[in-house]
Amino acid sequence: MGLIHMDNDRISREIENAISQGIFPGAVLLCAKNQKILFHESYGEADIFEKRKMTKDSIFDLASLTKPLATTLALSKLIERDQVFLDQKIGSILEEFKTSPKADITIDMLLRHTSGFPAHREYFKKIIKTNENPRQFLRHLLVCEELENIIGERQVYSDLGFMVLSWIIEEISGQRLDQFVWEQIYSPLEIDDLFFPETGLKSKKFIQYRQKIVAGQQCPWRKKMLVGEVDDDNAWAAGGVEGHAGLFGNAGSIYKLCFEILKALQNKPTRVLRPDIIQNFVSRKNKHAMVAGFDTPSKEGSSSGNYFSKSSIGHLGFAGTSFWIDPETGLIIIFLTNRVHPLRSNEGIKKFRPQIHDLIFSELI
Repeated sequence: MGLIHMDNDRISREIENAISQGIFPGAVLLCAKNQKILFHESYGEADIFEKRKMTKDSIFDLASLTKPLATTLALSKLIERDQVFLDQKIGSILEEFKTSPKADITIDMLLRHTSGFPAHREYFKKIIKTNENPRQFLRHLLVCEELENIIGERQVYSDLGFMVLSWIIEEISGQRLDQFVWEQIYSPLEIDDLFFPETGLKSKKFIQYRQKIVAGQQCPWRKKMLVGEVDDDNAWAAGGVEGHAGLFGNAGSIYKLCFEILKALQNKPTRVLRPDIIQNFVSRKNKHAMVAGFDTPSKEGSSSGNYFSKSSIGHLGFAGTSFWIDPETGLIIIFLTNRVHPLRSNEGIKKFRPQIHDLIFSELI
């Protein structure tokens, strides 16, 4: 029994059929169990206009995978150093919140989406019109934002909370989020292809990886096809490096990071992540579906399908990306698509994603 004997042709047929139905133009799927990669294939096109083929090392806009794979792990390193604590209030870290009604929000609340911040705001519409520094102006907007819920009471998935977390990381470490995660996590794990391209076409990373970067949406207000520019409007307007979005990467690099997380969850020797901290992050509180920085399989209609264990963690990215890690089976599934290419309105992946996860798992049962 095991994924070693799974029907690779059947999985490929399902993904190719999804492409033919227009669910997404292309995809990369990587499946691994414990320390062995058992399936890693690419399908379809990275750019339908240039007719560029998807490859196994194609680089995707990871969107909200930024939250667990950059921001959350950065916080875990600061906690490891005793520079910040989960129950620490943001008013004690950021002067701007000291006298704010938000002063009592804790790091843990931000990570678990129970801060009271609203889910989303179209800050970019104001940012692109200001003459002020975009990142500083974004932070001003966060300070002025009214809470929608009582602090700590409800779990509402919030981009805004993770914008505040990236600010906290910068305040404490003295480094921007992208620099901190590179030096403390990615580089020590020899992960080369996880990065924030910042301003897209002007960045060195974009020039270096141009032919590997998957095309995104035809943006109606930027009036161009996004290639190497983060899809998320707020992240882009603020400079491309934010706590909720901005990270780009390929399946192989994500796997290296997920494998380190898996070892931490299984309490095995790790290279950069401290197991007790990661295990604390993924402990459930108040029966909420989301743990600190990660999502978990919901009881019904989970994007992970029907077979991932309750102790599994993962996350989705708006642009069509996802990963799931199951510490009980040692299974990692990384599924990356360019479903927003050329239009964001394509949402067929919502139905397909759990189906492909179930198909993979069916080879285990």
